[in-house]
This record gives sequence, structure tokens and C-alpha cells, in this order.
Amino acid sequence: MTGVDKVFIEGLEIEALIGIYDWERRIRQPLVFDVEMAFDNRKPAASDDIADTLNYKDVSKRLIDFVSQSEYQLVETLAERCAQIVLEEFGVSHVRLKLSKPGAVRGAKAVGVIVERSRG
Repeated sequence: MTGVDKVFIEGLEIEALIGIYDWERRIRQPLVFDVEMAFDNRKPAASDDIADTLNYKDVSKRLIDFVSQSEYQLVETLAERCAQIVLEEFGVSHVRLKLSKPGAVRGAKAVGVIVERSRG
């Protein structure tokens, strides 16, 4: 697969109710998302029209809305649901989503998961 364009969102911080411990169920914690989406940018590059783009503001807003309302226990579940939203609602062929949970492990900047999903 040559010449695959990517649109990315880096360091999107969203507060969420996440975790398995009782104390985690009572507070909102910051999560950080890095999202790479395969998208053919030739059409928007030629037209110079935002309507032809994969609008990263729209993707970010959708993820913020979803994650801030979610109450999953596992980051794995949340990452999977977010990847599905990007694939199904924004017409991308492939997504790589990194979900980081800063401060979850003493001595580590962050822990989390990376999921890669493709349509079809």
C-alpha cells in the first residue's frame, strides 16, 4: 500500500469516568488520545475546500462527546469503541488509536493501549 495519506489528532485530552477500582468510579480522570486516520487527501488538496476533507475538528468533537459521557471500566473497551466510531462515522479506511492514561502507574508517564482497525 503506497502513498497512504494520514490525518492525525495528537494529544487530545478528555476527562472520563474510567477504571475498575471504587475510587476510580467516583472521579473523572484525564485520558489522552492520539489518532491516525488513513484518508486520501488528493481531493481536498486539489479543491482547497474543507467540505472535501476529513475534518479533524469534527472527529475531535465526536470523540470528546462520546468519551466524556462514557463509563467503561477498561481502556481497552473505550479504545475499541472510539476506533469503531471513527471508522463507521467518518469514512476512513484505517485507524490507529492510542489511548493513554497518565499517572495510572507510579513511575510511568502513562499507560494505555494502541488499537489498529480497518474497515471491511
